[in-house]
Amino acid sequence: MCTSEKHGDVFVLTLTGSSNVDEHRLGPSAIDSILSAIAQAKAEATPGSAFITTSHGKFFSNGFDLAWAQAAGSRTGARERVNYMFKSFRPLVAAMMDLPMPTVAAVNGHAAAAGFILALSHDYVVMRRDKGVLYMSEVDIGLTLPDYCAALFREKVGSATARRDVLLRAKKIKGEEALRMGLVEAAYDSEERVAEASMRLGKQLAGRKWAGEVYAEIRKSLYPDLCGVLGLDIKAVFSNSKL
Repeated sequence: MCTSEKHGDVFVLTLTGSSNVDEHRLGPSAIDSILSAIAQAKAEATPGSAFITTSHGKFFSNGFDLAWAQAAGSRTGARERVNYMFKSFRPLVAAMMDLPMPTVAAVNGHAAAAGFILALSHDYVVMRRDKGVLYMSEVDIGLTLPDYCAALFREKVGSATARRDVLLRAKKIKGEEALRMGLVEAAYDSEERVAEASMRLGKQLAGRKWAGEVYAEIRKSLYPDLCGVLGLDIKAVFSNSKL
């Protein structure tokens, strides 16, 4: 689940968890809640809006709600539930790519699997240096990646070595290394400093008063493979009244 509030021109979505509250797991209800918050921000967007996703405590998000999947009571039922979460998460990534404003992920703790994917779906990632960890667990737990997740990493992680270490080595990456690998914008020593830095960045970006539709189309044009997989069209937009 999540809560959503607005600070001036900055929308702030705070992950509050699902059945595993402290880990902010992304089950069906949490995914629906986040999608609703994104849709609300899009509907209320004005030139100069920005969007921040954050959470509190040890975890930014520890990924899909695997306990909910396992509660299906059979291996077949569990696999169906995992596939359902992967399918449900696709429109969330698409909504982030299509959001008409700059986006910032404030990763105050662990961002694992789908939690890492959620963070990487933002334009900027700010993380905690001392306790933050980025981790793609799929090879460790025996799950393949859906096409949109693979496309996200291909286009947003520029180094082939970094992609290998993240996806094929399941490396747990802390703040300083995440900076060196180009995965994050900045790293800070406490949850409070991450919150302050992300809000400061959000307000700086909002202060540019960019036309949201233009911003979204330029973003999509940077990641054509991902947008193609997600079914997002890329179109020309003119917001300059002189053109």
